[in-house]
Amino acid sequence: MDLLLLLKALILGIVEGVTEFLPVSSTGHLILAGDLLDFNDDRGKLFEIVIQSGAILAVCWEFRAKIVQVLLGLPSDRAAQRFALNVLVAFLPLAILGLLFGKAIKASLFNAPVVATAFIVGGLVILWAERREHRIRIESIDDLTLIDALKLGLAQALALIPGTSRSGATIIGGLFFGLSRRAATEFSFFLAIPTLIGATIYQLYKERALLSFDDLGMWVVGFVAAFVSAFWAVRGLLRYISTHDFSAFAWYRIAFGVVVLVTWHYDIVSWTSG
Repeated sequence: MDLLLLLKALILGIVEGVTEFLPVSSTGHLILAGDLLDFNDDRGKLFEIVIQSGAILAVCWEFRAKIVQVLLGLPSDRAAQRFALNVLVAFLPLAILGLLFGKAIKASLFNAPVVATAFIVGGLVILWAERREHRIRIESIDDLTLIDALKLGLAQALALIPGTSRSGATIIGGLFFGLSRRAATEFSFFLAIPTLIGATIYQLYKERALLSFDDLGMWVVGFVAAFVSAFWAVRGLLRYISTHDFSAFAWYRIAFGVVVLVTWHYDIVSWTSG
């Protein structure tokens, strides 16, 4: 196995795990990291799909008690049924819009200028959300209604634009809709489970011709790196928001977006441009 390829797999796995659940866009970072590592071909894009499962497993492990409680309670527990229905309702907008427009979006928007612009716009939206008066009406994810879930699902659908951030759209949307920071963040984690599982299965089926046993070592390295980094990122974010807001992520997004736009405009880095 090519050691350089394994190193690329390790780096991309860490990037996926760290950014998947933070409001900074994992897709955007993977596009840019793939450019820098010269790993944005079809093989690289399939690899990014495979390592998502490592990040999914990490959040499932972190919230295993809640997941087991909901699954065991589905036959008779109204609270468990309501929670599962909320997650399903919130999942549908992105799933439906992704099936309808996903191919066109990937063909025209998966490039550095779009990602960088989305980084900056998303950062400004986060600053706006944090500077407005935040009236909390929902402290716990168990208090969500179906209407709340639908609104959060529509917010998540904005993440079809690369660089927007799936978790960021859900979390900041939650702040606008009256959720506490913890409730918005935790729901974005739970919503990630069906969203990422569905996307992974669908994309693996579409790209099944590219599957090769020769890439197993690369996939294992990326999967483990994504799992470990995502596990610590989820725990770290929950600790962080107990005493901080999301402004730091906003400034990071803006600064990173500006750097990418400048390096693209002056051809300092050969980013994907369309």
